[in-house]
Amino acid sequence: MTPFPASDSTDPSNLNPNPARSPAIIDLHRGGEVLPLVKHGDRFSLRLDETADEAMTIAAIVDSPTAASLATYCGDVAVGSDQSLKLLEFSATHDLDQAMEAARGLPGVAFVSHVYEIAESAGSQVYLADELSILFQPDLDPDRRQALATAFEIEFVSPIAGLPDAFVYRLTSEAKANPIKLANAIGTLPEVVNVEANIVIRSTPNYRPSDSLYSRQWYLNNAGGSQLAEGSHINIEAAWNVTRGDRSIVVAITDDSIDLDHPDFQGMGKIVAPQDLASRDFLPLPEAESDNHGTACAGVCLAEETGDGVVGVAPGCAMMPIRTTGYLDDVSIEDLFNWAIDKGAAVISCSWGASAVSFPLSMRQQAAIGRAARQGRNGKGCVVVFAAGNANRPTQGTIDEQGWTKGTLSGPTQWLAGYATHPDAIVVSASTSLNRKAAYSNWGKHISVCAPSNNAPPGMWFPQDGYLYTAPKIQTSLPGLGVFTTDRLGAAGYSVGSFTETFGGTSSACPVVAGVAALVLSVNPNLTAAQVKQILQDSADKIEDPNPDPQLGLRYGTYDKSGHSLWFGYGKVNAGSAVRMAQKMLQSAPQSTGKRVSGTNDRAMTIPDDKPGGVSSQIRVVETRPVLDVQVTIELDHEFPNDLELFLIAPDRTTIQLQGRTLGTTTQIERTYTETTNPALAQFCGRSGEGIWTLRVVDRAVGDVGMLKRWQLELGF
Repeated sequence: MTPFPASDSTDPSNLNPNPARSPAIIDLHRGGEVLPLVKHGDRFSLRLDETADEAMTIAAIVDSPTAASLATYCGDVAVGSDQSLKLLEFSATHDLDQAMEAARGLPGVAFVSHVYEIAESAGSQVYLADELSILFQPDLDPDRRQALATAFEIEFVSPIAGLPDAFVYRLTSEAKANPIKLANAIGTLPEVVNVEANIVIRSTPNYRPSDSLYSRQWYLNNAGGSQLAEGSHINIEAAWNVTRGDRSIVVAITDDSIDLDHPDFQGMGKIVAPQDLASRDFLPLPEAESDNHGTACAGVCLAEETGDGVVGVAPGCAMMPIRTTGYLDDVSIEDLFNWAIDKGAAVISCSWGASAVSFPLSMRQQAAIGRAARQGRNGKGCVVVFAAGNANRPTQGTIDEQGWTKGTLSGPTQWLAGYATHPDAIVVSASTSLNRKAAYSNWGKHISVCAPSNNAPPGMWFPQDGYLYTAPKIQTSLPGLGVFTTDRLGAAGYSVGSFTETFGGTSSACPVVAGVAALVLSVNPNLTAAQVKQILQDSADKIEDPNPDPQLGLRYGTYDKSGHSLWFGYGKVNAGSAVRMAQKMLQSAPQSTGKRVSGTNDRAMTIPDDKPGGVSSQIRVVETRPVLDVQVTIELDHEFPNDLELFLIAPDRTTIQLQGRTLGTTTQIERTYTETTNPALAQFCGRSGEGIWTLRVVDRAVGDVGMLKRWQLELGF
C-alpha cells in the first residue's frame, strides 16, 4: 500500500493527487494517518527572514489598502526554539488570498500560509511551518535526492537524527504550493517512502485543578480517613527506606515554566541544565499569569526535603527544568528531547499533549521520542513518561459522541492522543484517593500504570479564541481529595501563598510516576528504560473499580488475562515494591555461562492482509536459566512492508514490539534485532527462557500481501 494517493504524473506541477477530494479540504498525512484540514476563513501566518524589520513589516500589512485597516496582528506562534510565525487576522468580508499575496511581496517575508483547522476537531488551529520531512528509499543516490529537491523547489536543511535515509527540507520562495500540497505530491514518487509537512499546533497541559482544599500529601502515604481508601497512596515510605533519590539521576520537567526561586527547589546540585525554549535563554521562569502548571508538577516529583513545605516523590534527585514553547511542531519536540538527551536526563516527564481530538505523531516526533527512550543515557535510554490526558476518552479509539456544546462533536468520533500512544513511553492514567478511576482520566490499551490524583469532571483539552468546547456533563458527585504541591510564590499561581491544594489531573499523576522511575534508577542505574517500564508495571498494585463510568457508562476497571486494565494499565504504581524489585535485580544479576541456544522456524506462512491478529510462528526453548541477551532474525517477502508490525512474545506472555511500520518498501526483507538496535528486548533479560516463544506479524493496512519465510531466535545464558 502506498502512503499517498497514486498520481498520474511525477511532474511537480501536479499538486492535486486526489482531485476527487473536496477543494475545501486538504489531507494532511501524518504518522500513517490522514487528518482532513479546512482553511480558517480569516487568518494567515507568515515567517520573516533575518533581514526583516518586524515592526515595519507587520505595520505594512495591517495598514495596507488590501487590509483596509481591518487587519489585526494576533501575536507569535513558536516554531522550535529559534523561529516564530506571525499570526494575522482579517475581516471575513475581505479577500484573504489577496492580502496574503501582498504580504508575500514585502521585503523580509520568507513564507506565508493559510491557517487551518482539523475538520473533526473544531477549534484546533493548525499552522504550517515551511519544512518537509522526507524518508527516501534506502541507499537512494544523493544526486537523485537533490534532483527531486530542485524539481520541487525545496532546499536541504539537515538529516533526521535516528532515522536513516530521512532528511529535513525547507521550501524556497519559488515553491509552487504550500507544504502539505507539496508533501502529498512528493509522496507519490517511487523514490519516496514517506513525506510529512511540519505543522504547529498549540500544546495543552493535561490537568483540571479542582477547587477543593486539602492540607497533606495523601498520595505519597496515608493511613486512611475521610475520602481516603486503604492503599490509595504509592507506598513511598517503603521506597524511602531504601533511597530518597540520588543527584546523579536527573529528571527533566518539561512544562510551561518552573518557579526556581521556590524554597522547595533549593539545594546543592538540585538544578541541572535549565532551558527556556520559549524565550531562548536559560531561565525557564514563569512569565504569563497562567504559567503555573510546571511549578506544581515539579513539586509533585522533586520537591526537596527541607523540613518545611512539601516533599517530592524523589527529593534527592536533580531537576532539569525545560520550558516548552507552548506549541507542538517537529522542531520544538526535537529541541526538547535533544536537550534532555544531551544534558544527561535520566527521566523525562511530560504532562501535556496536543490540543486536538485526533493527533498522530509525525515521523520526526516519533523518532525524537524513540531516540530519547532507546539511545539516551549512554545507550540505556531515557525513561519517557507521558500523561494520558483528561477528556475521559481512549488514547486511541472511537466514541459515539453526543451532547457536546454547539454540537462540536457528534456521532462516531476517532480519538488519538499521539504522544500517549508512543510505544516507548510510560503512559499514566489517574486514580483517586478512593482507589477508583478519576472521572476525567483517558484510558485504553496504551496505559502503562496509573497514579493517584484528584477527581473532577472530564475537561476538554483547550479553549480556542475565548470559547471552551465542553463534553456532556456528569450529574453525579465525584468524591476524592486533591493534590497538595508547590505553587508559584506569593499571590501568583493557583492559590495565594507558596503551595496549592487544587492541583490534579493526569498532569499530577505523570510526575508521580516519573519520580518513582527516578528512585528505581537511583538504586539500579544499570537498568534500561525498557526495564524500568517493566519494573513499574510488574510491581504495580492491581486496584479495581467495578462501577460504571459516570459519563459514558463503561466498565473497564478490571484486568484481562495479561494483567492489563484499560483504565489502570497494569495497576497503581507502588514505589516501595518498584524500588525493592530494582534493588533485587541489581543484587542478583546473573553471570554469563557463555551458553547460547538458537532455534529456527522455516515454515513459510502467509501474512493475512489487514487482519489485527496477524500470523504467529513459534519456537520452543527448553533451557531454564535466566536469559541474558536476545537476538531475532526474520526473513519475509511483502508487497509493501511498511504495512507490517512485528512482535516477539515470551513464554510468560511478555510482549515487545520488534518493528513498527518503518520497514520501507523493499519487498524482500532480512533483518536482525538485538538489544543494541531494539532496547525493548532487554525486557526478556533475567526471565527463564523455557517455553514457547512466538513471533507475530500483523498487516495494518488494506491492499498488499506477503509471506513470513523464516525466523530465528538466539538466546544467551
